[in-house]
Amino acid sequence: MKNEAIANALYEQGWCIVDDFIGEDFRMALLKEQQEILDHGQFRHAGIGKGDDFKIKPEIRSDKVSWMDHRLLTPLQSKYWAAMEELRMAINQRCFLGLRSFEAHFAMYPPGSFYLRHLDQFQDVKYRVVTAILYLNEEWDEGDGGAVRMYFPGENGEESNTDIYPKGGRLVVFLSGEIPHEVLPTRRERISITGWFRDIEY
Repeated sequence: MKNEAIANALYEQGWCIVDDFIGEDFRMALLKEQQEILDHGQFRHAGIGKGDDFKIKPEIRSDKVSWMDHRLLTPLQSKYWAAMEELRMAINQRCFLGLRSFEAHFAMYPPGSFYLRHLDQFQDVKYRVVTAILYLNEEWDEGDGGAVRMYFPGENGEESNTDIYPKGGRLVVFLSGEIPHEVLPTRRERISITGWFRDIEY
């Protein structure tokens, strides 16, 4: 029922927040695996653009990422992939978006880091249709910063916005090409699995 509710919210308003999307034990195991990958030096500075246009621009985004390879998933990552596959099918059934694959990376924002306003779907990644972000942190207070601020069109051309804090186990899903957003500066290390449902095969 949870996936159907997400798909319905996506259809009706273009975004959705679900707390406790995964169990606490699974969240803690994923967080531990992320830390082990980080300790082994497998995170890289995130950039903007793709291919020859890829550039590292810390004045725009200052997070670090470790991409998951769908052919070489760990058991924990495979379990998460399976959950995303169920969600993909539910979204397709309700929204008719033709989602065909999923890609994801661990994302780590060190204290003081941020990501300025952007869309997840741009010229080089038009195949990203739906964004799905799962937060893995322990307890998180608003004073810790690091919220995703999502922007929405309002009346008379004025915008409204909503701040979503990275509470552990929380899943945020939204249409990649329609909702501008930014990550506000974080005061604590901020961990997530950031992924995208795509309308292309691997």
